[in-house]
Amino acid sequence: MEIRLAKQEDAAQLAEYYSINREHFIPWEPTRETGYYSLESLKQRLSDYEKQHIDETAAHFLGLIEEKVVAHCSLTNIVYGPLQGCFMGYGVSKDHEGYGMMKRVCAAANSHAFQELGLNRVMANYMPRNTRSANLLRRMGFFEEGLARKYLKINGVWEDHVLTSKLNPEKS
Repeated sequence: MEIRLAKQEDAAQLAEYYSINREHFIPWEPTRETGYYSLESLKQRLSDYEKQHIDETAAHFLGLIEEKVVAHCSLTNIVYGPLQGCFMGYGVSKDHEGYGMMKRVCAAANSHAFQELGLNRVMANYMPRNTRSANLLRRMGFFEEGLARKYLKINGVWEDHVLTSKLNPEKS
């Protein structure tokens, strides 16, 4: 599997990935406006992502097999100064669940956060019923920090989330 930062040329592959996995992602994502995953919308967002990569304000990774997107992981809301942290969000194709791909893509993103960006903390949050995410984060060394009630509006419903984080082992 190839793991790399997303670029504008990935729009068609991403459109296919989201089209194939639309139903799979619905329970875990905010309600999206019509056209959110269209080719034109993705081209624009990927152009923005490339600028964010340069500015080090976000990092959007793709996991690809034979040039097809099978997983994604984003580091967003990167904050420097005293926090030196970010949020991590991720997803894997329904057909590729259970093969360790998500862990590999998230590990690459975490390595980027700690080694390239010099961050101290990566935060990832999941809905209590999402046992796959809970297990993934636990295996990756994330620690549970609490429960945020009605934290995010997911698929039209305010959902509680378990808050977790992983700290940079190189920082004290």
